[in-house]
Amino acid sequence: MTGRDGSARPVDPLSDAARALYARITRGEPVGPDDTGALGELVAWRLVNVDPGRPAPPVALDPQEAGRRRLDDELRDLAARAARIAAIPDVSDELGLHFERAKWRSGSGSEFLAGREQVTARIAEAVDRAESEVLTALPWGPACEEFLGEITDRDSRALARGVRLRTLFGDGVRDDAAARAWATVMSARGTRFRTLLAPFQRCVVVDRRQAFISDHVVGGDPDQTAWHVRDRAFVAFVAEGFEDAWRRADIWYGDPRRAVTTKEAGELTERQREILIDTAAGVDQRITARRLGIGLRTLTKELGRLRARWGAPTLAALAYQWALSPERLRTTGPADGTGPSGPRGEQTRG
Repeated sequence: MTGRDGSARPVDPLSDAARALYARITRGEPVGPDDTGALGELVAWRLVNVDPGRPAPPVALDPQEAGRRRLDDELRDLAARAARIAAIPDVSDELGLHFERAKWRSGSGSEFLAGREQVTARIAEAVDRAESEVLTALPWGPACEEFLGEITDRDSRALARGVRLRTLFGDGVRDDAAARAWATVMSARGTRFRTLLAPFQRCVVVDRRQAFISDHVVGGDPDQTAWHVRDRAFVAFVAEGFEDAWRRADIWYGDPRRAVTTKEAGELTERQREILIDTAAGVDQRITARRLGIGLRTLTKELGRLRARWGAPTLAALAYQWALSPERLRTTGPADGTGPSGPRGEQTRG
């Protein structure tokens, strides 16, 4: 039942005193001043009729009819309460949109993480809660070797949930045996790796909602400290910086650096090298054909020759063989930066 102010009031069963008073009224016994509380219960239940304008004693009413009316009232009240409960999620969702928009505009600032243990724990917590994507940029390679097992477990759990992982390393990581072994394992599980010779900033971006960046404010050891940033605009800026570096980087599967031989260097034509560069970067074949001024059929034939050369059954396998080939290492773009390390190559992100 609800009061006039709309608030719910509890529904209590009749007290023993009210039950005893009802029995007395049916027997015609008088009602005294001490029965005021019990009489009020009977009136509320509509078990008795009282005329305030006349001194006549209360009249007992049919309890079956009173019970039916009471049950109807309770059922109506229950239905009204159920409707109010059902409306709560809709109200929360509607108002939540305004709250989220306010957060996007204002953000929730940044938090300084003062030690490596705190940084590692906070990043691990964020990755464990990731829903779609984790971007990691490490100019100096992965963490110390003793942490690689823990990172492997964490990243493997994320991959199992369907989270996409992309990791960018500095080019020197190709000479690190532990990093190569780790990248080989994680590449097989689905993590995508690239290496970049040019400098870039360290960061971790989770679901494009939060980021971890190096400290450039407090002035401590950048290897030990970081900032946890939740401002949506700044996180988007950090993510775009990662994408720019990713587009200029070379695909890596954990393979070691190999020297280029003169014999191998002359085996591919310039057009074949361009096709391999675009294939490894995920560029649509129609775009590659248009850029090179050839037909799609000609491009397909070239790809067939290249797959036969390396015995690659798929384009993905061909891209892998190209990544391992010394020919890739000697491929350099023109002075305007439109070669494999320039912005031309990649039409799709992923």
